Amino acid sequence: MRLAALACVAALLAACAPNEQSSLAPTASPNFAYNDPTRVDLVGLPDLIVDGPSTQQHWVVRNEKLAENFCSVIEGGVQPGLRRLLRFTVTTPNVGDADVFIGSPLDHYNANDGLYELSTCHNHFHFKNYATYKLIDAATGKVWKAAKRGFCMLDTDPYDQKIATAPRNFWNCGSLTGDGFQGISKGWSDTYTFKLGGQYFVLDGGDGQPVVPPGNYIIQVEVNPAYAPVGKQGCPRVTDPATGLCHQFTESSYANNTTSVAITIPINSGRTGYGPEKDSAIETTESVEH
Repeated sequence: MRLAALACVAALLAACAPNEQSSLAPTASPNFAYNDPTRVDLVGLPDLIVDGPSTQQHWVVRNEKLAENFCSVIEGGVQPGLRRLLRFTVTTPNVGDADVFIGSPLDHYNANDGLYELSTCHNHFHFKNYATYKLIDAATGKVWKAAKRGFCMLDTDPYDQKIATAPRNFWNCGSLTGDGFQGISKGWSDTYTFKLGGQYFVLDGGDGQPVVPPGNYIIQVEVNPAYAPVGKQGCPRVTDPATGLCHQFTESSYANNTTSVAITIPINSGRTGYGPEKDSAIETTESVEH
């Protein structure tokens, strides 16, 4: 599996925050178009999973300077300056027999139905409650939350071409001036590389959480995460018949939505870092985000 570089399409460049601006997506060819409603496959059901090896092979603990105008700093409530971070990659493939697609983000936003929110920093729509990131102390069970707050569902990487029936299709977060076209095609994945804005846990208490001491931890990721029904109203969208819990959209299985990866946080890491990606260069401008 290839971890592709993430990008905003040309129509969305103006919507990206100046300090987190993306490069152009690959040029479309006659058989490589984006945002084509005729290619959406809704026959059957999608099935999202979290690719554990992607996280296991791509994480790093390092000291990093965060600027006050980074969207991840603003949205995550992180104090700017030199911070000790655990950065990590998350890949969420669709291994089902249909696409994840729930319609226009702009329409959902205007309907105020709780599915999409407008990121005022990025100036585009984020899908609400797409995934949750937890850092769990392996010994005590104590939990820390990550800095990332928003997700834009896009086809970023081919995952299983045996089930993919179309080239990359979903590539438009949407804004107040454009509908957007978010989703994940079957056989494709949405990858959030460790270099992206917000793809980190703050370890030194710079986000208002307790300092994370050295030791053994679990990075736990849940896609389309379960949440409790709201009072007598029940689930606003989808109910898992096996658990009675709620989800944002229907899948063929919710039992495979969570992955846990064991890591070790050292006493010292420094600028060069510690972990599988310790020698990787990380742009402090957080130049790519989605």
